[in-house]
Amino acid sequence: MIARRTLLAAGAALVAARAFPAFAQPVDTARAAAFIQSTGQELVAAINGRGAVAQRREQVAAVLRRAVDVEGVGRFILGRYLRQATPDEQAQYMRLFEEVLIRNLSARFGEYQGVRFSLGRSQQRTEDDALVNTIVERPNGGPVSLDWRVSEVGGQPRIVDLIAEGTSLRLTTRSEYASVIGRNGGRVSALLDAMRQQVSQLSSREGG
Repeated sequence: MIARRTLLAAGAALVAARAFPAFAQPVDTARAAAFIQSTGQELVAAINGRGAVAQRREQVAAVLRRAVDVEGVGRFILGRYLRQATPDEQAQYMRLFEEVLIRNLSARFGEYQGVRFSLGRSQQRTEDDALVNTIVERPNGGPVSLDWRVSEVGGQPRIVDLIAEGTSLRLTTRSEYASVIGRNGGRVSALLDAMRQQVSQLSSREGG
């Protein structure tokens, strides 16, 4: 079973300097900051909208699916086990991974109206990525500092990591997933079962 800390931290990924897909390109820091600013404003607008919670949650998910390099992050996290998985297992993994990732990233912003978002410092980390700091203020908790790692993917800026409380989701989740597979004789199917249970837990916690 995937550790609870992954459920709570699953919004942080991609720290290794040269770990991006081959199509990653140099990113401009100002462009990365503008991208995160725009994405953050979209997320806050969706959360603070007039619709029901379920409707606002779907709007947040739609923004994140456009902004995050889900496939690139997912492939890195599964690592060498991606080659061991059957085509059907690969397809199931990417579907489950997207759902887990998007739900957890959404949870970082919360679902209660009154969320505020502000941009902090931006800096170049490697020639392939920039790190953009943000502060998210939620009515049901204290302010949260989130560092978004941005890379150029297919000619467009995309989120490739979220670092919260010093924890990288991609590295944390890669370790967790490898541990699940390793404890189960190298079977990717065991990870898929654990991910289905994780999705069920997240769905129950969110009420849908």
